Amino acid sequence: MQENDFLKELIEFCSARGISGREEKIRELVISHLPENINYTVDNIGNLIVEIGHGEENIALMAHMDEIGLMITGITSDGLLMFRKIGGFDDRLLLGAHLDVVTERGVIDGVIGVTPPHLGMNQSTDNLRIDIGAHSKQEAEELGVKVMDFAVFKKHMSILNNKYLSMRSLDDRFGCVALLRVLNNVVKEDLKKRVFFVWTVQEEIGLKGAKAFVSKHDIDLCYAIDSFACCSSLTGDVACGRGPVLRMVDNSAIASYDMMKKILGVAREYGIPVQVGITGGGTDGSVAIENNAKMVPIALAVKYLHSQAEYISLNDFEKLVELLTVLVKQ
Repeated sequence: MQENDFLKELIEFCSARGISGREEKIRELVISHLPENINYTVDNIGNLIVEIGHGEENIALMAHMDEIGLMITGITSDGLLMFRKIGGFDDRLLLGAHLDVVTERGVIDGVIGVTPPHLGMNQSTDNLRIDIGAHSKQEAEELGVKVMDFAVFKKHMSILNNKYLSMRSLDDRFGCVALLRVLNNVVKEDLKKRVFFVWTVQEEIGLKGAKAFVSKHDIDLCYAIDSFACCSSLTGDVACGRGPVLRMVDNSAIASYDMMKKILGVAREYGIPVQVGITGGGTDGSVAIENNAKMVPIALAVKYLHSQAEYISLNDFEKLVELLTVLVKQ
């Protein structure tokens, strides 16, 4: 395929490792991509915040840095790693998984083995362990593993039909990249409103970073840039390749109907395809409602969400950046 100029950036961000509570490497990566000489702050819990523009209206664009994964909880006497899940995903993904185990000393390989069918046993997801090739607790510790280290599924990239990128942690690294792209598009504009670009922490375990941000900032309108889980009978006609999605209803909130109509009007004016949909889960935007702000999550349809095979339409990503840029400028 002819490589999109943003594809390398998407792959770079997806390749970085950072579960909820351990987003430091993602934050460093975002900072390294910020426009030159721009001011930013990092709050007490790790949210990265850039504020531009001036005026009475306050708008926030949010994307979360964290991904699902595993937290190391202990080491058995025979050198296997015990863990707990961070974020919600199907336990079946663990069987036979290849992992990157992230320690302070570096990244080591790990696997979660499956009992062979030759032994006549059905594999259960109970009491699974990560095997790093150690044969004792001491040997595992000598490799640098300790409690509070973490593991993520190994990242593999596939381009499907020259249209779609499939890679673990597109949720929500595409949102992180989209915010950077929009910021670069508008940073030199004379915006008649204050715009906050917020890369949040701990979204996957309860929207913690967004809650902390809105508790300290008076926001009138919030756009949460996140995933739209598709495709099923719940999500109707929403599909990858048909444009960004206004995620109007999910398990956490119902978005502003008035803002939906305004966004659709802007999209029609600029010829940007936009879908409207209902799904499950939740977004950072829901906490904005609880703090008296209007909110619409502007998402991408993601197939196989919270799995190693997440995928998005590359054209949808381009249209997402285009739509957000127009909305911020207006």
